[in-house]
Amino acid sequence: MDALNPSQLAATAREHFNAGRLDDAVVSLRQASDGAPTDAGILADLGFACRRAGRLDEALGAFQRAVALDPRYVDAWIHLADVLTDLRRIDPAAEAYFRAIALRPDDPAVYARIAGATDDPSQIDALFARCFELITRSEPSAEMWFQIGFAAQLKGAVDLAIRGYLAALALEGSHFLARNNLGAAYRDTGRIQSAIDCFRQAADLRPELTTPHSNFLYAMHFLPDCDPAELRREHEVWNQRHAEALSASARAHRNDRSPDRRLRIGYVSPNFRQHPVGRFLHSPLACHDRREFEIVCYASVRNPDALTAQLRQSADIWVDALEMSDEALAERICGDRIDILVDLTLHMRDHRLLTFARRPAPVQITWLGYCSTTGVSGIDYRLTDPYLDPPGRHDEWYVERSVRLPRTYWCYQPGIVTDPVNPLPALSRGYVTFGSLNNFCKVSPRALELWARLLAGIPKSRLILHAHRGEHRSRVAATFAAHGVAAERLSFVDTLPLADYFRLYHRVDIALDSFPYAGGTTTCDALWMGVPTVSLVGQAAFARGGLSILGNVGLGDLAVSTPEEYLQAASALAADVPRLSALRNGLRNRLLRSPLMDGPGFARDLQNACRSLWRRWCG
Repeated sequence: MDALNPSQLAATAREHFNAGRLDDAVVSLRQASDGAPTDAGILADLGFACRRAGRLDEALGAFQRAVALDPRYVDAWIHLADVLTDLRRIDPAAEAYFRAIALRPDDPAVYARIAGATDDPSQIDALFARCFELITRSEPSAEMWFQIGFAAQLKGAVDLAIRGYLAALALEGSHFLARNNLGAAYRDTGRIQSAIDCFRQAADLRPELTTPHSNFLYAMHFLPDCDPAELRREHEVWNQRHAEALSASARAHRNDRSPDRRLRIGYVSPNFRQHPVGRFLHSPLACHDRREFEIVCYASVRNPDALTAQLRQSADIWVDALEMSDEALAERICGDRIDILVDLTLHMRDHRLLTFARRPAPVQITWLGYCSTTGVSGIDYRLTDPYLDPPGRHDEWYVERSVRLPRTYWCYQPGIVTDPVNPLPALSRGYVTFGSLNNFCKVSPRALELWARLLAGIPKSRLILHAHRGEHRSRVAATFAAHGVAAERLSFVDTLPLADYFRLYHRVDIALDSFPYAGGTTTCDALWMGVPTVSLVGQAAFARGGLSILGNVGLGDLAVSTPEEYLQAASALAADVPRLSALRNGLRNRLLRSPLMDGPGFARDLQNACRSLWRRWCG
């Protein structure tokens, strides 16, 4: 039999590779390279196969020879950079990525490869810092700065992301995406007014787009002095600009007006997944009475997971709406004869408010994304509860009519199997550890000041705070230092896998709720892990989540009305180790017995509300 030529050997190697026979692929590619030593493509294939087989030194050599033969071979530069990152050789890795950027400066995929290079925070920061240094030495365009900033933002290198966006805007002030994404970076670092300014400017640059305008509205909720009446007015502006005209395209609804027939309820969300919305929806979907209600889920899920599969099993019909336009989705919903359509997103990412604006269903409700208003005149009702919105108070803050579920807005599930509750950490450590694991954008300067005062008054106490890496951690430490609290008493954690996040509560004795925007999921999670939460109650619904949750587990005394009461409640709880220990031991069972985890009861409350609203439409 004649010997195979290099092309045939390379083809054989691909067959081995696709079949998972990596060692055989490497052997074939070595032979192909020996027969064609100047073929950079074969060398790059050899490097890729070696990397997959864990032979990093051999992969490195193959890629180095490939780029030496063809210095314009972008993919070979990228793969060389990947291997160098694997080998923790950060500076040469950054230089290789930069060579790829210089050859293909406007290709987002090149920057995305940098973002995907490693999950080690120290490597990420060093890699991006070096890339930024190299780009600065060249003649970068606004788009180059934007793309490198975006790649850094994807990996949590938020300070470098801000630097990239600012550099892009210095070259091109009308760069809409840089302005919008800078707002998101500011929001994530707690610079809420700066974030709002960026989102407003981005919305002015592209007034026809809903996303920056929605980002602006959502960010407003985190302002320390958020005025709910002003919030409604701004939401109405969004409706007038983007949604109101679409109501003219609404068709007359021909749904059967029988008040007691089986109803079709449609749920619309991008978050049918491991997400607060998915977790809170899990039990209600599973417990719906299928004799009375048919459930249709319209899912725009970008990254489905195990919870997506569970939610899908609980639906009678599952519609993948990710690729559907708002108009096409409205047509589908109308064709499906949905009776009651439920928005689960409001103005958060990937919302479908322009679908609701077209009124595809006769009764339209918003719920669960966060407790506020959409501003959309086509949405009739918002679900809430008597804690979030006391009857007879402040209904004028919302465009939709408020419908109060009788017990609770929330129906909690942890979402994964968690560890058992551990003994109170303070018993073995001799000091109390506070924790705030809320999204950092909810942590206002006033909250930080109050927490600094709290730690200053309790010797040896500690605080664990969720915050991405960046300069804002230093700002937090400076606030505490001004009150005499040493930096070693503060611990910062970045975003963690869900199991590790729950395990973190094993180190926390008392949770501190954020304000003015209160926690929801994190408060339930803390209780599940035996950790009581102290919460400051505001006026608007989004500032009353702690009261709603604590009230439903019989801990209403920990939801207080003033900052001084907050300080007193947290201090008293920290001083009462027997009570803390008793709460630790009993909170999970208390939560299990509460309305917050009564899936069948919550489903009945939700269904009764839906039936009542349907009968109202039927006349």
